[in-house]
Amino acid sequence: MPEVIFNGPEGRLEGRYHHSKRQNAPIAVLLHPNPQQGGTMNNRIVHILYQAFVRRGFSALRFNFRGVGRSQGVFDRGEGELSDAASALDWLQTINTNAEFCWVGGYSFGAWIGMQLLMRRPEIAGFLSIAPPANQYDFTFLAPCPSSGLIVHGDRDEAVPHESVRKLANKLSQQRGIQVDLDTIAGANHYFSDRLDALTAAIDRYLDRSLSAQVAHVAE
Repeated sequence: MPEVIFNGPEGRLEGRYHHSKRQNAPIAVLLHPNPQQGGTMNNRIVHILYQAFVRRGFSALRFNFRGVGRSQGVFDRGEGELSDAASALDWLQTINTNAEFCWVGGYSFGAWIGMQLLMRRPEIAGFLSIAPPANQYDFTFLAPCPSSGLIVHGDRDEAVPHESVRKLANKLSQQRGIQVDLDTIAGANHYFSDRLDALTAAIDRYLDRSLSAQVAHVAE
């Protein structure tokens, strides 16, 4: 996974990028947790997301938000980080001009940023949202949610009550033509400690099911 440096709104952004050998491979950008709480692109859950897409032939990018690692700039409470994510997707599309489709995935703070990016970029065909902080940030911008996707949450999450995520998933699922699945991992906390295998399995199940349908649609 080669290191890459690309231009962001406040300077250079540092990432890790896997370029698929498949012609016109789909693309995915993966977003890390809150930098002020130690979140980086090397977070193990972000790495799980990254590898899930790599295994399925995607060209995949994970990167550090501004002010993290070798990325320039300073933390901007979400607004600047959304701009960073948009720049990352721009870079990814420049390298993959004929990508079949695009996905976004994020964990915690990164899930919130990913859902905002989803609203701004109609080319995003699906999303993975791991432990979205529905009790800490406003998700009402998802009106309506433009793409189907998966939310994964632990029923013992000490940072984000499960009920707040369940309400978010139910609200999004009520929109016509959109299906938002909620996969609850029994015994998992916010960090999925001792439940990473269950998290990986949930991601794999959803991607295998959803991507087969998307590939069939593209082929039509």
